Amino acid sequence: MLSLDFLDDVRRMNKRQLYYQVLNFGMIVSSALMIWKGLMVVTGSESPIVVVLSGSMEPAFHRGDLLFLTNRVEDPIRVGEIVVFRIEGREIPIVHRVLKIHEKENGDVKFLTKGDNNSVDDRGLYKQGQHWLEKKDVVGRARGFVPYIGIVTILMNDYPKFKYAVLCLLGLFVLVHRE
Repeated sequence: MLSLDFLDDVRRMNKRQLYYQVLNFGMIVSSALMIWKGLMVVTGSESPIVVVLSGSMEPAFHRGDLLFLTNRVEDPIRVGEIVVFRIEGREIPIVHRVLKIHEKENGDVKFLTKGDNNSVDDRGLYKQGQHWLEKKDVVGRARGFVPYIGIVTILMNDYPKFKYAVLCLLGLFVLVHRE
């Protein structure tokens, strides 16, 4: 019954109203993309907001926590700092704490990470033959978080039908909502 009401509202719209609603939806999507790109510039991170996907950082962060990242080039990485890094050949970034830092005489800094809830360091996660991470591997450093807000993202990734249902409902709401 609910979906029929949406369809009736769309049928009653004239072409001008329908075009206006589609344009409104496009403006919302464009605004979201501009905000994301603006956050990338301000934070210096390619991904200024990430969701914790596993329990490897408990008790500091739980699955579903939303992290806010910065990645200032001039800030040195320190032991104990929580970093988000990407490993070559893996699509999903990892959130772990810096365990050790190795600084060479020429100024190159390499570091080793470990999840707080893991018993061993991350060398087993790194690509074959890699024993340390470099600054180029870092996506960002955790500066703040909101607990459990990212669980919606996890649900959408784990259940694709749920994702499409939510997106369809949001799209219909924007098209039908007249104010």
